Amino acid sequence: MRTSQYLLSTLKETPADAEVISHQLMLRAGMIRKLASGLYTWLPTGVRVLKKVENIVREEMNNAGAIEVSMPVVQPADLWQESGRWEQYGPELLRFVDRGERPFVLGPTHEEVITDLIRNELSSYKQLPLNFYQIQTKFRDEVRPRFGVMRSREFLMKDAYSFHTSQESLQETYDAMYAAYSKIFSRMGLDFRAVQADTGSIGGSASHEFQVLAQSGEDDVVFSDTSDYAANIELAEAIAPKEPRAAATQEMTLVDTPNAKNHRGTG
Repeated sequence: MRTSQYLLSTLKETPADAEVISHQLMLRAGMIRKLASGLYTWLPTGVRVLKKVENIVREEMNNAGAIEVSMPVVQPADLWQESGRWEQYGPELLRFVDRGERPFVLGPTHEEVITDLIRNELSSYKQLPLNFYQIQTKFRDEVRPRFGVMRSREFLMKDAYSFHTSQESLQETYDAMYAAYSKIFSRMGLDFRAVQADTGSIGGSASHEFQVLAQSGEDDVVFSDTSDYAANIELAEAIAPKEPRAAATQEMTLVDTPNAKNHRGTG
């Protein structure tokens, strides 16, 4: 590769619609360029970074025993109708018809496709357990794309799907994936927490989200510095103190604070 042919287009000024620091730096460094709302072109520098991340993810997934596949972005609507998520998924699911008036969707996830594959290819339960993953483009018609590639409509995602004959087998794979994700985030040098989370439209009985601790983002998490407890604010539990609170030492009175703009200015 010749330097003279390398596209490195940096910006001196931050675009007005770049709200968070990650979005601002990626634009100014020439990693991405906005094509439309929630749609970005990855420039050569950005692609190199993306490939490094992708390689780390692939290495750890392979080490955990998962097998890589690649499934179509375009999916037939009948699979989604069969699973019941055709209506459940809502407007984020981009629907369209081809020239033969057959309905399709742009895949926001691939549970339906991988399940259809397994039910047609497996001949015996003795072939289980199986664990497949892919690193592939997804599309979700976000109502309000924002924060650059953090909340875009088209994005690259690693998704994994496993099949088992028992809850114990499922738990073994879940634990292996948990460990693999922890290694991925650690190798990238990120400060993160694995938090209890809502399964949402994906479904399931339990879920953990691996959340990077940052000033910008959408989710609020709570965690303990003295234990491994961490949860999305939606599922966080507040445990009542074992000991009763101390009684007030003084009666409550009104205090005049004309020069205080907030509670820190009182004492």
